[in-house]
Amino acid sequence: MSFCCGASMLGTKGTLKHIRTQIHNVPLLFCPVCHRVEVHHLVENEYEILAEYAHGDGAPEVDFGEYVENRDQAELFENCVNHEDEEPLDVVRSQIDMALDLLTVAKEIGDDEWERQLKKRLNVLSQRRNKLKSKKTMRGMS
Repeated sequence: MSFCCGASMLGTKGTLKHIRTQIHNVPLLFCPVCHRVEVHHLVENEYEILAEYAHGDGAPEVDFGEYVENRDQAELFENCVNHEDEEPLDVVRSQIDMALDLLTVAKEIGDDEWERQLKKRLNVLSQRRNKLKSKKTMRGMS
């Protein structure tokens, strides 16, 4: 699994900007807590090479999939607990469940710092869950 600030990262594809070049359809990992984005480690070298060549050629944008051998989606995101195409509320609930499990472990081993970090993460995730529930309720009323 890929983790950031203790939350498992979501697998997705997106656009990144390298200097003045936009690179589309890059396999990414996204943290639902702190919103950190990173290039998937299995394609990181290919991304860096493509980014440098595209920038050197002065290309304003390129499609990652056109220049780099496509990897199987299942292979790329097999270690991700959640994926972008899942219902956002389900993703947040899954992240909360995982953080609660980790909080139990932190308490059992007496790691106060980890426990504090997990409580902070749970607070962020709970706020996000409440916003998603609120949006869902508002759509149901319309």
